[in-house]
Amino acid sequence: MTDRRQYAPATQRNREAIAAVLQEYLPPQGSILEIASGTGEHACFFAPLFSPRWWITSDPDPLCRESILAWQEHQGLASLQPPLDLNVQSSPWPVEAEILPEPITAMMAINLIHISPWESCLGLLNGAERILPAGGRLYLYGPYRQDGVTTAPSNEAFDQSLRSRNPAWGLRQLEDVIEAAKKRNLHNQAVIAMPANNLSVIFQKGSGKNLH
Repeated sequence: MTDRRQYAPATQRNREAIAAVLQEYLPPQGSILEIASGTGEHACFFAPLFSPRWWITSDPDPLCRESILAWQEHQGLASLQPPLDLNVQSSPWPVEAEILPEPITAMMAINLIHISPWESCLGLLNGAERILPAGGRLYLYGPYRQDGVTTAPSNEAFDQSLRSRNPAWGLRQLEDVIEAAKKRNLHNQAVIAMPANNLSVIFQKGSGKNLH
């Protein structure tokens, strides 16, 4: 039988550093919705760490969803949910029509908003505004441009590579993302430097009980 699992080398390099930040900022209960889960390797690494919280995967690419299912079957993880066919630019999202074992209290997206149009970033923020409860968290990971901070040569080359593949892609200005999130009642809680010139950016929804 053909192994449908896909492999992304970057997952092995960044998953432990990301997990350390998630341990600090994810709410202690509820479900975690991962947007653009890709190969599913991150989900398989994170789900056991954050059990008994439910880990909900998603991806618009059917080949990625096959890989996520294959990883789930290989690992046998009870808290890892089958992937949803979710495009952030659509509304409503499939998860909004489902009855979940635990309500979604956190959302995350790893390496999404620079490998997609700006409308995808806005769609992600719109979904977080609709779905997250007061105090819920949104976690974003990837490279950014920042005002007053010199962009690393590797990030500059990566940005040029992305734009050559699709002019609508490219590193986002961190301040633009924070401002767009603020308009949707998502307030920046932390910006954390990560390995390989990436950032962890954490937002919290509105006012209400702080889940951290």
